[in-house]
Amino acid sequence: MKHGKKYRESIKKIDREKLYLFDEAAALVKEVAFAKFDETVEISVKLVLKKSQSVRDTVVLPNQFSAQKRVLVFAKGEKVQEALDAGATYVGDDDLIEKIRGGWMDFDVAVATPDMMKDVGRLGPILGRRGLMPNPKTQTVTFDLKGALEELTKGRVEFRSDKTNVIHLPIGKVSMDPAKVSENARAVVKEIVRKKPADAKADFLVSVALSSTMGPGVHVNVKDLTASV
Repeated sequence: MKHGKKYRESIKKIDREKLYLFDEAAALVKEVAFAKFDETVEISVKLVLKKSQSVRDTVVLPNQFSAQKRVLVFAKGEKVQEALDAGATYVGDDDLIEKIRGGWMDFDVAVATPDMMKDVGRLGPILGRRGLMPNPKTQTVTFDLKGALEELTKGRVEFRSDKTNVIHLPIGKVSMDPAKVSENARAVVKEIVRKKPADAKADFLVSVALSSTMGPGVHVNVKDLTASV
C-alpha cells in the first residue's frame, strides 16, 4: 500500500521492532498524528479464538471523549417517563418502529425493555447490520432504564471480536491527554482479558496496538498490559 509523504514521515518516529510501554505508545500516537482534524485514537487487540468462540461485552471508559449520545428507547407504559427522566432522546414503541422501518435513523444507540423485543425484533435486518440492535449481552435490553442510560452517558461502549479475531475500538482523541487515552485503553484490555473464554489458549491475547485515524500503529508490550490488569 502506498502512503503519503506525511504518513511516511510520521512512521520514521516509530521503532517498528519495539514493543512500547502503554503510556509511551499513547504519547507517541499523539506525537505522530498529522491530520488537520482531531483524529480518533483506536485500539486494536488481536486474539486467539476457536471458530466457535467470540468475545463481546461492554466497558465504561474512565475518560469520556465523544459527543453526547442520542439514545432511543423502545418502551411503553410507565417506562416511557422513566426513560425520559433518565435522559433518553427518543422514547416510543410502535411509532418509533414504523419510523425506523421508513428509513429514519437519527440516533446513536438503541435500548429496549424486554417486553418490547418481540416487536423490535422486526427491525433486525435494519438495526442488526448497523450494530444498533438492542441485546441483553450489551445491557441494552433491560427494565433498568435509569441504570442503562446512566452508563451510556458516562461513556459505555461495546466491543466485539470480528471474523479475524480482532477487536477494534475508539478510545479517545488525539487532543486528549495521553495519560487519559492510556487509562481508557487499559480499561478495555482489562475487560477483554476478563471475558476470555474458559477453554481459550494461554496465549489468548496476541498483540495490542494504538493508532490514530490517519496515523501508523504503535505496538504495545502485551506482557506489560497483562501485568497491569
